[in-house]
Amino acid sequence: MSYAKVNYTDVEPVADAMHFLRDPLDCEQVGVTVLDCDAGWTGKPHDHADEGHEEVYILVEGTATVEVDGEDVSLEAGDAIKLPPEAERTIHNGETESTFVLVGAP
Repeated sequence: MSYAKVNYTDVEPVADAMHFLRDPLDCEQVGVTVLDCDAGWTGKPHDHADEGHEEVYILVEGTATVEVDGEDVSLEAGDAIKLPPEAERTIHNGETESTFVLVGAP
């Protein structure tokens, strides 16, 4: 088979929010995560400097703020933000539920 298919809702979430799809899709180069955030949800501050992973966050639904190296970047549905590996980032969800698609590589 030349493709893989999975419904993210069938993947058990981590931290009650993050559906990691890399393994279920058998991806070799890219990581894909769907993040379903409850109102007021906040992620952990982190970076990917050790792994060299560049990331793109796409806010599909809702509003949120991504804190990047201490700077707040407001997002609304349809916005995307690219994050270099060494940037410390934290997602702060807004007052309603939201959904992100997070993509990272290599």
